[in-house]
Amino acid sequence: MHRSMRWVIAGLALLAGQVTLEATVRLPADLTVLVRESRAIVHGRVVEMRSEWADGRRRIDSFVTVEAFDYFKGDLGPWVTFRVPGGQIGRYRSVTVGAPVFRTGDEVVLFLNARGPSIPWVLGLGQGVFRVVDDPRSSGRLVTPPALLAGDTTEEVRRGEASRRPVALAEFGDSVRRLVAGAGGDR
Repeated sequence: MHRSMRWVIAGLALLAGQVTLEATVRLPADLTVLVRESRAIVHGRVVEMRSEWADGRRRIDSFVTVEAFDYFKGDLGPWVTFRVPGGQIGRYRSVTVGAPVFRTGDEVVLFLNARGPSIPWVLGLGQGVFRVVDDPRSSGRLVTPPALLAGDTTEEVRRGEASRRPVALAEFGDSVRRLVAGAGGDR
């Protein structure tokens, strides 16, 4: 086989296996932006998850259902189902960098948005998910911020940073409610 013919075959093989690549750019958002842009802010527990093919079987989306304990903004009912990019169906797995991963039983505070009657989604991918955990020093609950939230300046993420420390759930809820009231309430 001639050398040029090998190049043609190699080129055709590359074209036949062409894959569409997508990129996501996340701009860090601070708590004020998350509150302002969210349609609902819900504290609850993940009770169900399912994954489905989307976009003509080109990607997988997960649908997460949360039992709502409390709303800091809006009200989507006692059970909220929202969409998250990524998931697994059988041996096929789809991963979106920055998308939150949930497990049944997770307790979370979610900043959700939606357009019209569509299924809600989490704002800023993982930025709109605050995990709720037991406080080892008391019988209370703590809210842990996501890995990256915007600050007033560019800063490196450091282990033990004061701004990343968990805060009591009641204190976090009060802060969010004050921000909601300052932004003109529910939209």
